[in-house]
Amino acid sequence: MRRPTTLVPVRTRLADLAQLAGVSTATVSRVLNGKANVSRETRQAVLSALDQLGYERPERLKHRSAGLIGLVVPELVNPVFPAFAQVIEDHLADAGYTPVLCTQSPGGTTEDEYVEILMEHGVDGIVFVSGLHADTQAGRDRYVRLRERGMPIVLVGGYADGIDAPFVSADDTQAAELAVRHLVSLGHRRIGLAAGPTRFVPTQRKQDGFVRALVQHGLAADEAEARTHVVNTLFTLEGGQAAADELLASGHTAVVCASDLMALGVTRAVRARGHSVPADMSVVGYDDSPLIAFTDPPLTTVRQPVAAMGRAAVAALLTEISGDRAPRSELLFQPELVVRESTGSAPVAAPVG
Repeated sequence: MRRPTTLVPVRTRLADLAQLAGVSTATVSRVLNGKANVSRETRQAVLSALDQLGYERPERLKHRSAGLIGLVVPELVNPVFPAFAQVIEDHLADAGYTPVLCTQSPGGTTEDEYVEILMEHGVDGIVFVSGLHADTQAGRDRYVRLRERGMPIVLVGGYADGIDAPFVSADDTQAAELAVRHLVSLGHRRIGLAAGPTRFVPTQRKQDGFVRALVQHGLAADEAEARTHVVNTLFTLEGGQAAADELLASGHTAVVCASDLMALGVTRAVRARGHSVPADMSVVGYDDSPLIAFTDPPLTTVRQPVAAMGRAAVAALLTEISGDRAPRSELLFQPELVVRESTGSAPVAAPVG
């Protein structure tokens, strides 16, 4: 049975809306009555409060969408991708556009199939987050064809030559360097990297930064030796476990991980062998995904600037849609080391695998 829609005529409900939106009841009233003397930010806060409390927006506040924007993400298992989706969707909604979220899963709809569906629905632009553009083994023709058809696109997380589009990425090279520098400051000399498949641009960049950092800090004689401390698996919890097995067996006391999920897998593997984090093994993640600060122990990680990257991606896409040309150079955003409790001083002796 369909639940009846709740409207907001009751005066006491104005106080609930005002409290959630952080404004006065008089301001809520002005927004609900469509008055013009309210800032865009305040109006949006009241509308968000309406949505969160389950009230239907008054007819006068319903606006017609400026158009549809496709948002293609690889999957939603890794918490960083829902975070990207939320930020991008929020900024698109602020601009009056309706986002169409397309998520992939193994054996499901592919990126190319989603693109055809989006084109059939007449989208005004597409944002790709960690798409095939980040896979060096995937063809670039799909994006070239989109641009030839006049479709504005923005590519987030990875760079590929020959595509006429804006790129937005985190500086993965610097992220690895930050993590190694932190671990060296704690006295670690045997530091490993748990990375994803080498065909992905972010993996290659993290590996380059990691290898360079090991050599710079005197932990490896040259790049060839430094690369022996890298284990390539999958960007998953299980991938982190597999990498930890190998790194523990080879006497490492610290692991830099290519994702927070991998870091959780490393922690699980360390504990399964009767060791503890960080007493026996220090672990650094990457992304600073939502809720990662509440793991046991709270995870030290390198924060990917998701909010700034999402905002920049939408701004570039809207520029393209308007007929102007956004910069074609890759926008690189600086990561930030967030120190919590999964890293500590190097143990006197390396844990025995």
